[in-house]
Amino acid sequence: MDREARIDRVVRNTVEVLTLEEVGAMFDRSDRPRAYFGVEPSGRLTVGHLVCARKMIDLQEAGCDVTLFLADWHAWINDKLGGSLERIEAAGRYMTSAFAALGVDASTLTVRWARELTGSQAYWARVVRIAKATSLARTKRAMTILGRSEEEAQLDTAKLFYPSMQAADIFELPVDLAYAGIDQRRAHVLAREVAHRYDWPVPVAVHTPLVSSLKGGGRMDPETMTLERKMSKSDPTSAITLPATAEEISGRLAGAFCPSKEVEGNPVVELVRYVLFPWEGRLDVERAPKHGGPLAFASEAEFLEAWTSGRLHPADLKTAVARGLERVLAPSSRFFEAHPEARPTGF
Repeated sequence: MDREARIDRVVRNTVEVLTLEEVGAMFDRSDRPRAYFGVEPSGRLTVGHLVCARKMIDLQEAGCDVTLFLADWHAWINDKLGGSLERIEAAGRYMTSAFAALGVDASTLTVRWARELTGSQAYWARVVRIAKATSLARTKRAMTILGRSEEEAQLDTAKLFYPSMQAADIFELPVDLAYAGIDQRRAHVLAREVAHRYDWPVPVAVHTPLVSSLKGGGRMDPETMTLERKMSKSDPTSAITLPATAEEISGRLAGAFCPSKEVEGNPVVELVRYVLFPWEGRLDVERAPKHGGPLAFASEAEFLEAWTSGRLHPADLKTAVARGLERVLAPSSRFFEAHPEARPTGF
């Protein structure tokens, strides 16, 4: 794969890259740049995580050494799974298997836990340096990465550590490229700012879109770059969690929020744009002749034109998305059928 193809793998299907020029420079410096995706082990993966799995695969195909960073201490600080480190660890083991089942190459993937870093004096020295370079107001603004508002009244002090820890992770692993959903933007920008302050290597930041809750209400806050209501593993009714049967997929989509012709905040449309096109490169809609016959879309633009013009009915779209997700998730379903011990338990 040549340089331009590698750059394309990194930046495709993203909403922001900081910066495109730095991606090229990264590949000029190293044939095997280091990239990471950090996630709190806090429950089952959702179909929204297909966005993350696809980007990790892209990074691997681009020749990056990819690390899956299981942020167990961060989940503990964020009160996930009742603050039980035992349950958080069980969730992390499941997530590792689930991402591999989705096609992330486990043979080249490095898996690290936050606890591997937190036992180091150098790590905490890094956290303190970042905190010293960051105002309290700036820290509180970055705390939206926890899924919380900085104005929240009941906020324990431990949560103030989170932004500095997340930035420190990037340098202590270390990595050349930090990848996450767009909701993690503030933490990555913080890392880039302190890198300039201390003359540390500046990490590239790559951000992909979020998938809204199936219940709707997924309007993006332009200030925080977070969704009002995103697909969440903590609310099973808002998502399709993995592993999922065909019946579960169809059932959840049948009741999903999907207003005709609307694009923004429409979770079914987002699944087409952010999951099915990146994974399959097309969308096929089966319809009876009396309803106009089958449709096939080879591009997102073609699909959006048909959707916004009203040529595509929500019920037909939901059925097509369900069938597409069944195909994409088929390897995952087969994996969990063959390895019942890897199924999510204990959390």
